[in-house]
Amino acid sequence: MPQILKPGMFLFFLISLTLSAESTASQSNQTSAKQECVILLHGLGRTKLAMRPVQKALAQEGYQVWNESYPSTQKTIEQLANTTITKALQYCRSLGSKRIHFVSHSLGGILLRYYLQNQHPRELGHIVMLSPPNQGSEVVDYLKDNKLFQYFLGPAGQQIGTDQSSIPSKLKPIQAVIGIITGSNSFEPWFSNRIPGPDDGKVSTESAKLAEMRDYLVVENGHTFIMSDAYVIEQIQHFLKHGKFLRTP
Repeated sequence: MPQILKPGMFLFFLISLTLSAESTASQSNQTSAKQECVILLHGLGRTKLAMRPVQKALAQEGYQVWNESYPSTQKTIEQLANTTITKALQYCRSLGSKRIHFVSHSLGGILLRYYLQNQHPRELGHIVMLSPPNQGSEVVDYLKDNKLFQYFLGPAGQQIGTDQSSIPSKLKPIQAVIGIITGSNSFEPWFSNRIPGPDDGKVSTESAKLAEMRDYLVVENGHTFIMSDAYVIEQIQHFLKHGKFLRTP
């Protein structure tokens, strides 16, 4: 005769089956994440420390993460883009990554757009840009002739104005899944007075946009610390997985 499970044994069987399924799914997700790498590109005058909160959160999700400082104030955008991103891609490929995502802040987004003008990595995944001066920055227009600005922010800082000779003005659309997060809260009124419309203290919400972007989000944060915001990091994680930001009521 077939054995009949008692109610208590049946409940134990269901719990064991559920836990086994959850464990298998978790192991599968971890394996998948380990095959994905995320390259972090900090902004002008910053270091890898600025992107450390993003790095920590993504590593906990199981991603391999490249986060290194690059000499943003010492070289041109052309030089920085080619050397920095080539090095980062080599790192991810050395790990056997099947997909390579990018998360950039400010100038980092311009470096990536410049690099992707003539390159298209076969493993390219999703891109999240934080406060990118995609149409240039009026702050640079105002300060570019200032000797202190030139000294501290270097040649790349001179290249991200709004005039037709600037790098952002010359860049063409790129084929990629791009999400843009920018801020509308400025702690720098001396700069905001020179920026039309809502801004984050360095970049207007409108100038952060790209025609080819897949999704766009404005948060109540400033340019300097947007990458440390827990809500922003949550949105980064969601976009890397789903190619869109998390919409809440």
